[in-house]
Amino acid sequence: MAVILKGSDVVNAMKEKMSQEVEALIKRCETVGVKCRVFEFPETLATAEFISQVKAINDDKSIHGMLLFRPFPKQVSEDAVKNVVAPQKDMDGMTPINIAKVFAGDEDGFPPCTPEAVMEVLDHFKISVEGKRVVMVGRSMVVGKPLSMMLLKKHATLTICHTRTRDLPGVARGAEILIAAAGKAKMVTADFVAPGATVIDVGINVDPDGKLCGDVDFENVEKIAGCITPVPGGVGTVTSSLLAKHVIRAASQVLP
Repeated sequence: MAVILKGSDVVNAMKEKMSQEVEALIKRCETVGVKCRVFEFPETLATAEFISQVKAINDDKSIHGMLLFRPFPKQVSEDAVKNVVAPQKDMDGMTPINIAKVFAGDEDGFPPCTPEAVMEVLDHFKISVEGKRVVMVGRSMVVGKPLSMMLLKKHATLTICHTRTRDLPGVARGAEILIAAAGKAKMVTADFVAPGATVIDVGINVDPDGKLCGDVDFENVEKIAGCITPVPGGVGTVTSSLLAKHVIRAASQVLP
């Protein structure tokens, strides 16, 4: 039976450090805290109107970071919007500048939270990727590609796969660490996994019974894997804490 890599363990460790950072910020400026404001717009909003709202948030000195929920309505151009978001307020690695920093190995920017959450999970549970055979199933700009760059920076021996990869189960079985981020419910079955492998499930899906599930067939893979993250309760749990961490860092960069 696999060791379950619970996101809550990572979150608890992160909370203590973030609390110390927030306390330090509050001492420097008593008005600072991690607060949340929700901006809701009609689905009929045009791209130009949305961009105007984003620019207003860029200029609002009381706001240290923003997270734009996607997908956008069909009439809103994501490419146009992401180019006007201020990189220093882009908390989820949406802007080209922050993505470029991930690919360059520059840690000054804000990477997408989910890929960074995967790295936090591996680091917390002391699962080194250095020199190991890592198979990434997924190639999106949201998870697969930026996470691949983070893994390479840590000296992983990386293979990037996707749903069109020939003999995908065979390629995946060669992994010491298998990361599922293809966005397809329970596509990673037991025949994808070598005995004792670490399995990180990044997927968030809904099964036919209406229950939340990942890209991994957890019930069967858990019997084979050495370690595995659950869904829910795994990587997704850590992602929200990474967002808070980014806001804290963004705030610290603008305070005197």
